[in-house]
Formats: sequence, structure tokens, C-alpha cells
Amino acid sequence: MSGQVDTGPVPDEDAAAQHGPLTSGFPPSLTGRFLFWLAVVFSLYQIAIAAHVIDLPSQVMRAVHVGFLLALGFPLLAIGRRFGTAMRALCWLFAAGGVAVAAYQWIEYTPLLFRAGDPNLPDLIFGCIAVATVFIAAWMLMGPALPIICAVFLSYALFGQYLPAPLDHRGYAFEQVVEQIAYGTEGIYGIPTYVSATYIFLFILFGSFLEKAGMIKLFTDVSLGLVGHKMGGAAKVSVLSSGLMGTISGSGVANVVTTGQFTIPLMKRFGYRSAFAGGVEATSSMGGQIMPPVMGAVAFIMAETLGVAYVEVVKAALVPAILYFAGAFWMVHLEAGKRDLRGLAADEMPSARRALKEGWYLILPLAVLVWLLFSGYTPLFAGTIGLVLTGMLILGTAIAMGLSSTAVRVIFWVVLGLCASAFFKFGITALLLVLAVLVIACAACRGGRQTLAICRDSLADGAKTALPVGIACALVGVIIGVMTLTGAANTFGQFIVSVGQNSLFLSLVLTMVTCIILGMGIPTIPNYIITSSIAGPALLDLGVPLIVSHMFVFYFGILADLTPPVALACFAAAPIAKESGLKISFEAIKVAAAGFVVPFMAVYTPALMLQDGGALAGAIGYWPAVAYIVLKALIALALWGACVIGWLGRPLAIWERAIAVAAAFTLVAALPITDEIGFGRAAVFGLLLWRRKVAVSA
Repeated sequence: MSGQVDTGPVPDEDAAAQHGPLTSGFPPSLTGRFLFWLAVVFSLYQIAIAAHVIDLPSQVMRAVHVGFLLALGFPLLAIGRRFGTAMRALCWLFAAGGVAVAAYQWIEYTPLLFRAGDPNLPDLIFGCIAVATVFIAAWMLMGPALPIICAVFLSYALFGQYLPAPLDHRGYAFEQVVEQIAYGTEGIYGIPTYVSATYIFLFILFGSFLEKAGMIKLFTDVSLGLVGHKMGGAAKVSVLSSGLMGTISGSGVANVVTTGQFTIPLMKRFGYRSAFAGGVEATSSMGGQIMPPVMGAVAFIMAETLGVAYVEVVKAALVPAILYFAGAFWMVHLEAGKRDLRGLAADEMPSARRALKEGWYLILPLAVLVWLLFSGYTPLFAGTIGLVLTGMLILGTAIAMGLSSTAVRVIFWVVLGLCASAFFKFGITALLLVLAVLVIACAACRGGRQTLAICRDSLADGAKTALPVGIACALVGVIIGVMTLTGAANTFGQFIVSVGQNSLFLSLVLTMVTCIILGMGIPTIPNYIITSSIAGPALLDLGVPLIVSHMFVFYFGILADLTPPVALACFAAAPIAKESGLKISFEAIKVAAAGFVVPFMAVYTPALMLQDGGALAGAIGYWPAVAYIVLKALIALALWGACVIGWLGRPLAIWERAIAVAAAFTLVAALPITDEIGFGRAAVFGLLLWRRKVAVSA
């Protein structure tokens, strides 16, 4: 079914099984071919929606998106889980139910608006089918954790009037609850589904096309060429390549089973312990979700929820993301020094310059995407342009390879570039026309037909990759709908505020623990949506800037995939590393120290996220505050790494490690005089190292 292209490492079956039942390819059977083409149609529909080739009312667009998710998801789940005949038939029945609900929403769109507040019997029947199919799909795909939590919220809407105060509400009729959850834009078809149907799907397709074009190989070769020969080079390659992958892919677990296939065996061969190698890969891959510009699906939902430009979210994430990867880089450097793991032979490494020279054109769509985002264009427009330009590059390369001379190829690329620039004047229509011409030209030549097959496969793979995210977004809408209907967020929020009036630090710890507990088996997106809906307003009431409070929740939602006992990213790395997922998880927590430290520091000094406010910025000015907090964060991370690894140029004694961690903690705390104490302890630690070095030299 698929064309061949060098995309770097491919996940093995065990790793894929850890990632989920949808990671295997489309089977070669008649059913598999049908689902393959359904996935292609799904992607083409989403592109047409993004490019405004098809314009539908928002409610209908969201309903059709969920209908596609269920129509494609249930049969693929049945195949992936190797169900018997009876269960496969039931899955097809559920898929038909999802399609029927979408059709009903489309056909009855106007009558449903007139019946708002007074649903009839068919409305209730199709509403119940919508809720049931989304719950079942999420259970089959992600396990029971998220559906159970959503079911608790749904039960609260139906029976919460019987709870004691202050947990009770006034009571809502069954019809009112169904209408709230299954119709309108507050429940299943709320903001998460809207974001899934627009930004998320488009950027997943964007990443899928770049991966097929060879972006993984480019990132890996550049990483090897830059740091492969340094001390601890193998692990540094993992950190760097996974961070680069985060610029095109928003799935941390998916990153583990792609780049991890290469980096984990390389680290083990280099001398790193299996658990540490898996922990480095899991930490780096999850960090890809906070690395601008794409930053995973949550960033789009955050921008839509807060009503801010996407570039504001990117700006807030930039410095913390750099600190996160700098911390991981430092940890692997110390581990390499402790175990005397020298770099790989320089002559065995690919040339980073040559890799960029051969694959520089792959960076163009990403560069255009970043430029558009920072120029004020919407993520939807920027993603559409980036996707179309990627398609043009892939198809144009196939055509250019068949041209007779270098001069002709240069002329071809110049003309194609001029045609691409036409979107500034004529919009997306001009690019779509150029793309159509390229498709026709490729269909006329053999090499071009192979490239078209690769593009077709990218469309199918992108749709399949979007299924878990889309289904999670639809189901978590149940929680948003219930909280909107009942005001349930106020109770927990008031509790956090009451704690925070006495201690902001305790409120932050409580919020962190809530995020991590919810993250036990729940993907990052619903985790963020739940905790931001509950804790975000509470932190805002405590004086935490809006975007900082949401970034705080965002960070710990991501880190939940590294923390035991579930640690999805670590268990995805386990079969590749051939090590226990729990052991990998404990190593990942050490490497990901920056992820735990930076959010707390940003709350006390928002300048760390390039936000205005904070006592420090008021006292010394905005940019001096930024420089100061970044320096303090780097020192704290350096001290934490020395404590955890137990090495800094030489092995450290227990009491030396204790001084280092005490200094790091006081630098993070940001309470009166703690900075002074922290810098003093850091100076004592540095003096001890220097005296020991002098004594050894003497």
C-alpha cells in the first residue's frame, strides 16, 4: 500500500504495542484498503476545511470531524486488538453510530437551533449514541482512566443534587444534561474538538509529510555531526534530535518510538545504563511538546482557551524549553563524565554541514511556518501554508530529479518559488492551483507516481495518528460541559485559593500533585484541560499571571507521562531499552529536573516566561529580571545535576551533594533572603570543589 522513502528508524512491534493499538499499518485486506482510503479522505476533508475550500457551520464541522474519528477509529481498533468476528461486527456498529450522529447533526442543523432548550425524542436518542460511542472509543483506545473520570463528572451532573453541601448543585433534568453534552459547543463539540478539527489535525499532517520526506534522518544526522563526538555524545544526540523532532511533532510517546529506535541502542552501545538511556530518550521526547514552534496539541488549545495569539504561548514557552533541554544536556554530560564515556569517533560521524547542504530545503516549510506564526497569522493559516509548501517541495523534488541539466533544475525551482510567493497576493487558492499542477505532472512520470504514493501514505498516516488526540478531545468535552452547566470548578478552586492565602507554595504543590495524579493513564491534552479548568482560575485569583498559571499546569501534565507508576513515555521506551518501565521512569525524573523546577520559578518571577509583572521586574526592570532569573535557573539546575549524578569533575561526597541540593532548593524557593542563602551555599560548594582540586594537584 505504501511507497518507500527513508524516514529513519521505524518502531518495532513491541514498541508499537506500548504506544497503542493504532500504531500498526493498514492491513492488506479489503477492509484494510477501505480504511486506508477512508483515512486519506479524512485528511483531504480536513485540508479542505482549513483552506476554506469547504465551509461548514462550526457545529457541523466539529460533528463531521468526530464522525470521521469514530468511523475510522473503531474498525482500526478492532484490527489492532485482533478482535473476533462478533466484536468486530460490534465495532462496525459503533462506527456506523458515529457516522449517523454526524449525519443527524448536519441534516438537522437548523431545526436543532430552533429546538434549543426543548429537545425531542430523536435528539435525545442521537445524543445518547454520541456520548456512548465517544466513551467506548476512548476506553478501547486509552484504557479506563479517562472514561471513568469523565463518567464521574457525568454522574455528578445527573445526581449531584443529592450530595452534601458544598458539593451539591440545584439538579438538572436528563434532557438538559444530554443537550449540554451532545449538542452545541459546550460538551463533546467544545473547544477541544474545535482545536482538534483545525490546528491539531493540520499540524499532525504537517509532521507526517516532513517525516516521510526524511526530516527524521536530517535531524539525526545533524545531531550526530554536532555532538556525537563529544563526551557523552550518544545521549546528547538523543537530547538534541528529540528536541528538534518536537518542532514538527507534538506527540512525546510517538517521538520515543521513532527517534528512540536509533538513540537508545546507540546510548547502550556507548556504555550508558539501559534505564538511563531509556530515561534520557523519554525525557527528551516529552520535552518536544514544550519546544516551539509546534509545541504539541496543548499549546493550540491553550491559545484558544485564553483567547491570546499563539505567538504569545510560544513566547512564554521559549526560555523554559531551552532550560529544559539544557538541564537534560547537563545531566547526560555529568553521567558520561562519571562513567568516563568518551565521544564516538569523529570520522564515523555524518557531517552536519553535509546533511544540511543535502536536506536544507526540508527546513523551508518549518521556517515559513515560524515566520507566519510570529508575523501574526493564525496557526490555522500558518499550518495550511506550511503543509502545502511541504507538499510542493516533495512533489517538486520528484519532478526536478527528472530534468536534464542543473540549469534547468535551477530555473524550475526559481519558477516554483515565484509561484509559491503568489499566496501573499492571491491567498491559499494560488498555492492549491500550483499543487494541483504538480500532482498532474508527477502522475505523468514514474518517479513522480512513487512520490504521489508517499504523499498518499502521509495523508493516511496523519489521519491515523490524529485519532487518539481527537477522541481524547471529544471525550474531555464532557468534563467541560458538566463544569459549565454546574459550576463545579468553583468548589475545588475555592479550596486552592483558601490554601494559597496562607501559602502560595502549598497551592502550587497541590496543583502539581493533582496534574500528576490525573496524568496516570490520561493523555496530556485531557489532563491539561481538566486541571486548567479547575486550578487555572484559582491560581489566577492568587495573583499568578494568566498564561503562567496555564503553563504551570501544562508542564506538569507533560511530566505526568514520566512519573511512576504509569509513565507512558517510559513504558514506550522500555521494550527498546529492554529494561523495566518503572526503572526508566525514576531515571527520567532525574534527567527532567528542569521541568519540575522552572514552573515554580516562573510563578514567583514571571519574567522567566517573558511575561510582565513580578516584584523582581518592578525592582530592577524587565530585561535585567529576565537575565537574572535565567542565570539563577541555570545555577540551580547545575547544582541539582551535580547532586543527583554525584559527579562534577570528580566523585562527590554525600555531604557535598547535600550542600549542592540545599543551594539549588533555596535558589528555587524565591522567598525573602533565599536567593542570598542559595548563592552563598553555591559559593561554598564551588569553594570546596576548588580546594579539593588544589589539594589533589599539590
